[in-house]
Amino acid sequence: MITCVVRYTIDPKKIAAFERFGSRWMELVQAHGGTHHGYFLPAEGASDEALALFSFPSLAAYEEYRQLFGRDPEFIAADRIRDESGCVLRYERTFMRPLLPGELAGADTAMPGPTPGEPQPRMP
Repeated sequence: MITCVVRYTIDPKKIAAFERFGSRWMELVQAHGGTHHGYFLPAEGASDEALALFSFPSLAAYEEYRQLFGRDPEFIAADRIRDESGCVLRYERTFMRPLLPGELAGADTAMPGPTPGEPQPRMP
């Protein structure tokens, strides 16, 4: 799995437009094989930062989705919300690999502990 983290600098006066933009992209990611984990918007105090997180099963699956940018009418319309409103001032995209609960790094190489009821080894 590959997770895309998008960090936006937004115009705080145009939160409603950013919410429309985000809502549309959540639908598009879901419709094209991804899982959208949501947009995270400023909640308290003055802030111009927002985040989006979404995952695809692989980088190849993400690249297939990206092929639709600038071609698919729904993708073009979603970008038009951003472009016409000016709600996004800039953004940067980073790809990450999640470590999820129950997926301990190196768990397959860890030495197992004693089984309950099994005698403990004695230290010399």
